[in-house]
Amino acid sequence: MDQKSEEKRKKITKFILITISVLFIAVMLIIPLFSILFSALKEGLGFYLQAISTEYVRSALGVTLLATVIAVMVNTFFGVAAAWLLTKFSFRGKQVLATIIDIPFSISPVIVGLAFLMTFGRLGWTYPGIRAINHLLGTNIRITFALPGVVLATIFVTFPFVSREIIPILNAQGKDEEEAAALMGAGGFTIFRRITLPQMKWGLIYGIILCTARALGEFGAVNALSKTRGQTFTLPLEIDALYMSGTDTSITAAFAVSSILVLIAVAVLLVRNIFEYREKTRYAKK
Repeated sequence: MDQKSEEKRKKITKFILITISVLFIAVMLIIPLFSILFSALKEGLGFYLQAISTEYVRSALGVTLLATVIAVMVNTFFGVAAAWLLTKFSFRGKQVLATIIDIPFSISPVIVGLAFLMTFGRLGWTYPGIRAINHLLGTNIRITFALPGVVLATIFVTFPFVSREIIPILNAQGKDEEEAAALMGAGGFTIFRRITLPQMKWGLIYGIILCTARALGEFGAVNALSKTRGQTFTLPLEIDALYMSGTDTSITAAFAVSSILVLIAVAVLLVRNIFEYREKTRYAKK
């Protein structure tokens, strides 16, 4: 009787937890996302296609994708290098470096944008040097209120994602395999390519996915450094501009443009699932 009662309590507990999880996911994720898609198509497919193909939206999409690609490439390179350094080597200041990497997690994106303004803007300490270079070369290099500022802000806010996914994996793996390979005469790059990289592969993929998602949706830091609609606006800024216009058509257009980010996010998740499925299939065949 006691055993049956215990099994019954476990089933009830499991049912309650599943119900809470499903309701939470439905309320917080599924319903809002479907609401965006429903609102985007409220005026019909023709209006939807027109809303997402305007010059402003095309420009914002291009800026968003450019900033995202550059940020992912830069952060992947430095994230892998930082994770490798922190997990495979001992040196003074190691903990300080690990703490510095986490700074973007604790700083508001708006503050990041203002920090870049005070660094590269007209009141920044680097501005005299930038002005001197422009005068010497006859160029018009600008950081703030231009594409370089958008890219730098995106890189900053997404910097920790790749390294923080890789570091726990490499710490769990330890150094034994690398040290054994080094004793057998393998070079540093060979050790990294044949041992370290396969160990970090899934952490690297998840880090890239998180970095991509964060870069696509960044608003605060970019908003402080981007003021020209149609030139330096990203998709989140374009959505905000459409929504703040206040008219019925502009609000519907804002939802239409928002659906682009939703569809990109779904595509990223599908790519991740494809990788996972292929990996599971490959291991199953072994």
